[in-house]
Amino acid sequence: MADAEVGNQTSITEFILLGFEIFPELQILLFLLFLLLYIATMAGNILIIVLIIAVQHLHTPMYFFLGNLSCLETCYTCTVLPRMLASLLTGDKTISFSGCFIQFFFFGMLLVTECCLLSVMSYDRYLAICKPLHYAALMTDRFSFKLATGSWVIGFIVVSVVYLFLLQLTFCGPNQVDHFFCDYVPIIKLSCSDTYEIELAVLSLDCMFVLPPFLLTLMSYVCIITTIVRIPSTTGRQKAFSTCSSHIIVVTIFYGILAIVYMFPRTNNLKALNKLFSLSYTVLTPLANPLIYSLRNKEVKEAVRKVVCVFINCKTL
Repeated sequence: MADAEVGNQTSITEFILLGFEIFPELQILLFLLFLLLYIATMAGNILIIVLIIAVQHLHTPMYFFLGNLSCLETCYTCTVLPRMLASLLTGDKTISFSGCFIQFFFFGMLLVTECCLLSVMSYDRYLAICKPLHYAALMTDRFSFKLATGSWVIGFIVVSVVYLFLLQLTFCGPNQVDHFFCDYVPIIKLSCSDTYEIELAVLSLDCMFVLPPFLLTLMSYVCIITTIVRIPSTTGRQKAFSTCSSHIIVVTIFYGILAIVYMFPRTNNLKALNKLFSLSYTVLTPLANPLIYSLRNKEVKEAVRKVVCVFINCKTL
């Protein structure tokens, strides 16, 4: 294990993920809790993916995007939780230099992709509610595939650029990452190099590829809410709102927690709180999303019922 107090080393070969060091006596309990969350998250998101593939009436752009989101949440969970579970079980908090950077790469790519994907989903709801007569012509299967693919490609490109800048940094001193996974800010804090260029690059990329999807999401829902308010009948308003209410909840939770984690001051007093909110969007949000969509969506609940019936030989799809 590299000595965290030695500052004259030319390089380090591993990092130490401090994780939840304030609860050393609860490691086994935390392991069991996170293992349960891991199993539930994987099962929930994989179920949604299977339903969207298997059930014919879910073969629409909205559910295609939802399937992409569930796939993304599954990857999120696999990027963060297995390493954290191993650390809690064995007490080994070390992670190799390359392992840490790889974890950051996939986590960052998924984070940017989710920003874009949520924006695409909001645009889909905007067309469905604000331009219902033109929806089928505008949101074709081919166009929806391009939007989803573009979200993944943007996530890959953005994080690849940041990754290349990270590789130029020198790490020669402390190797303790004050987090439970390899996130961008805790990593660059350990660098012995000047981080001005990478910070400028990240800010520029955020302005070009992360801020626009957020603004598009915001504008879409301003238009959606304005349109819903103008619907004369109460039943019509409720029906229109029900088609996007799940997505509004997911977007609010995602961006709300993201703003707290990455925009609030990073003082020593708020470190534990920051980890807690990071835990929310890396572990709890991937679990909450399938629950929100399934519990608030009649079509998904009906699809679950049909699949259950198939397994018990009630009827076929």
